[in-house]
Amino acid sequence: MPGKLLEIIPRPSTERGNADHGWLKTFHTFSFASYYDPNHDGFGALRVLNEDRVRPGTGFGTHPHREFEIFSYVVSGELEHRDSMGNVEVLKRGDLQLTSAGTGIRHSEKTYGSKPVHFLQIWALPSRAGLAPTYFTRHFSDKDKTNNWVRIVAPVGAEGVSETREAEGPAPVNSPVTLWAAILTPGTKLPHTFPVEGAGKGRKAYVHVVQTGGYNEGPATGATVRLSGEGKEVELREGDGAYVMGLPGREVQVQNVGEGNAEVLFFDIE
Repeated sequence: MPGKLLEIIPRPSTERGNADHGWLKTFHTFSFASYYDPNHDGFGALRVLNEDRVRPGTGFGTHPHREFEIFSYVVSGELEHRDSMGNVEVLKRGDLQLTSAGTGIRHSEKTYGSKPVHFLQIWALPSRAGLAPTYFTRHFSDKDKTNNWVRIVAPVGAEGVSETREAEGPAPVNSPVTLWAAILTPGTKLPHTFPVEGAGKGRKAYVHVVQTGGYNEGPATGATVRLSGEGKEVELREGDGAYVMGLPGREVQVQNVGEGNAEVLFFDIE
């Protein structure tokens, strides 16, 4: 990225991998399962960003994972998590669950109750292999996130990060990924400045607009978000995302230019 202060590349929802299995409707930002695109095969340590809707009485049965940091961000409905570490939990809107699979775990994720669950399934590559499996949960209210960036996941050892199973502040991830979330009301603009650590190195970010308006088979609808900075500008609708690349200290603006609220995830990736 020599000579470029800031670059924004849109990732339209209509170009994401997607599937409708009846019990599951899913979109894949990056290559996943039967969907493969060498141009969208992860971004830095961020490897999976799936937006899933699961019908009541169904879900992902018990299956294994290893050497991934796996987190679930619940948008609506309720999600039941069970794993081989003995954790059993029902997650609701505002909840975030993070499993560091490490040397290996088995888990299931199923809809709880009579309503579908809508959640984002996110995987990141760990900074090192062979870690002991661990499990964390956090809760962040809509009030916390309204017109405010809330740090919901951050690297182990970062300021304010607790490695307690349940705690205030961000969940600890063994990966160079920090995840911020916000709910923007119409007209609101929030800046995000790339950290200055590692001066001279390019920084990466991925921005995703949550598809809160529903499952869209055609062009994305609902909220509209504008990303801008250094003379660049891109507009995103629900389900859309964007790759952002810039130098340390550079700022990108995230603004809701639509009529409804916009729920936005901002991944800052070293």
